[in-house]
Amino acid sequence: MNSSATAPRTPLHRSAAPGEARLLADWYATGRSATLNDHLTRYGPPPVTAALGSRRSMPLVEAVEAAGLTGRGGAGFPTARKLRAVAERRGRAVVVVNAMESEPASRKDQFLIAVAPHLVLDGAVLAAATVGADTVHVCLPRDRTTQYRQLSAALHERRRTRLDQVHLHLHALPHIYVSSESTSLVRWLGGGPARPQGSPPRTHERGVDRRPTLVNNAETLAHLALIARHGPDWYRQAGTPNEPGTTLATVSGAVAAPGVLEAALGTPITTILGRAGGPTEPLRAILLGGFAGTWLPTAHLDTPLARRDLAPLGAVPGAGVLIALPRAACGLSETARMLAYLAAHSARQCGPCRLGMPAVAEDFAVLAAGRADPGLLSRLRRRTGLLPDRGACRHPDGAARLAASALHVFADDVDHHLTHGPCPATHQAPVPVPPATPPETWR
Repeated sequence: MNSSATAPRTPLHRSAAPGEARLLADWYATGRSATLNDHLTRYGPPPVTAALGSRRSMPLVEAVEAAGLTGRGGAGFPTARKLRAVAERRGRAVVVVNAMESEPASRKDQFLIAVAPHLVLDGAVLAAATVGADTVHVCLPRDRTTQYRQLSAALHERRRTRLDQVHLHLHALPHIYVSSESTSLVRWLGGGPARPQGSPPRTHERGVDRRPTLVNNAETLAHLALIARHGPDWYRQAGTPNEPGTTLATVSGAVAAPGVLEAALGTPITTILGRAGGPTEPLRAILLGGFAGTWLPTAHLDTPLARRDLAPLGAVPGAGVLIALPRAACGLSETARMLAYLAAHSARQCGPCRLGMPAVAEDFAVLAAGRADPGLLSRLRRRTGLLPDRGACRHPDGAARLAASALHVFADDVDHHLTHGPCPATHQAPVPVPPATPPETWR
């Protein structure tokens, strides 16, 4: 058994490449979850040196900016820019820890919270001190009860020792794909549904309780806590000059040891697969970034896991998901199942979600089934092209990216399905996809 988010036992490797054991350093060293005492022994208390709410020099913002930290939730937005945008607003701010991890193929935040919860909470407390917040809201999906218990226990440890100067609150939200969007969290914390809020004001202007609000991914905040302790020069010792640091990757599919591992940004994809035990059979493609990601053919496996290198391929690291698709599987069928799930989990607040995504998912289902339809391919390409940049959030954009990459990477399969019917692998399902069932509640 390798790294598991709910019951971690043995990591993928008991040692990491030089400079890459950072977020998971305790786990690599001990193979067990870190208690508060373990955490304080290794790191000491959070280095909050300024009075809470002081925004005169913002030394942490400057350190994070010098380190080049970007968000690990998927969008890759510069973290310092977010911090500064909230810190410069008037009024007491709020910090929201986004640990929803709604991407079905991702386990990194679950695993990080399971083995190093105090690193995440340190980051949230430090961010609060920097932006002038007195409250931190930690958001988890309500169906992950083990994760909720783990974080509740960590919060209890911190309260018992009176470690923090801010109020930390734990919340359990509906587990829906779009509920992890930042405005969904703000909307839910304000008493509304966990649906994206497409219109201004932006969260850093007026978020929870109409206060300036910083929303950061759990892994991002853990990196921030390390930068606060070790500085930007240390942080830049891993990764590339343009994209420094490490990232957590969730590797699954046809590999010998699927699980979560930590790797420097810029590590070739094939190296990461090798650290997950390597492929168990010949591969057809890699899905990078999860259900809203991009299919990459095996010819590109030497590409570094970095935005600059992936951009020419139309791909991004996203939330660090890598799914190895075996050659015997049908990429069109797998894509059709993912698109059906994404369509079912849309907020249905705008045209692309209510009409466009279900139409694209239906077209892909027809293509995967190999049903003859002369106008299918041109209709599918047209509909896919209409999805991006029109929704209340980026959910339709991700579905369009997935569909377009599948049509490109599996072009030979497209011709076969349209002329000869479905391939023999159509009914296999090597990629776990949740049922395409609409959410029962948004509250």
